[in-house]
Amino acid sequence: MNTRLLQAAAAALLISLSSGCVLVAESSDKDSDVQRKKIEMVMPPVGRVQHGLFGSDFPIARAVEVKPGTQIVWHSGMVPGPANPDAERFSAEFWGDTKTQALSVFARFDESLKDLGLSFDDVVKMTVFLVPDPNNGGRMDFSGFMQAYTQYYGADARRMNLPARSAVGVAQLAAPGMLVEIDAVFARPSR
Repeated sequence: MNTRLLQAAAAALLISLSSGCVLVAESSDKDSDVQRKKIEMVMPPVGRVQHGLFGSDFPIARAVEVKPGTQIVWHSGMVPGPANPDAERFSAEFWGDTKTQALSVFARFDESLKDLGLSFDDVVKMTVFLVPDPNNGGRMDFSGFMQAYTQYYGADARRMNLPARSAVGVAQLAAPGMLVEIDAVFARPSR
């Protein structure tokens, strides 16, 4: 094992434990040698303390505390844009499935957040409203939603500043065929 790599990893771990940041590391085994590909420090935003779930790596926070002096921003619910505007209005083809709609909602959030000077790292609470999908046996497609969500949050997305989150099944949303709406609360630290 490479001594310099061990020393660097130990130093990074000490920093991460003392600062509350998360250490993300990748390695590959090649001819019994561990080769360092990347060590990345993911610092939590100033003004928040995140509490993980007990005994789980599910990509949500159990709780998020917001420190004094942090501005709170409540964002209205976002719904998807049409996946195929040329399709019959309000049809499944017009909106897309749950994953497609969730990706659309996250993309629309991204645009709004940039305009507000915020990012997905600033989300402290998220509420997800999911409508049962007729093409999924009339059941809510939580798996499809999670396929979109994990492109924005969790280890695979390299974003470990996780929101406290609820996912709620609802009968319908504002327009026929919509399957996903998300609202969120953001914490903007004093700068």
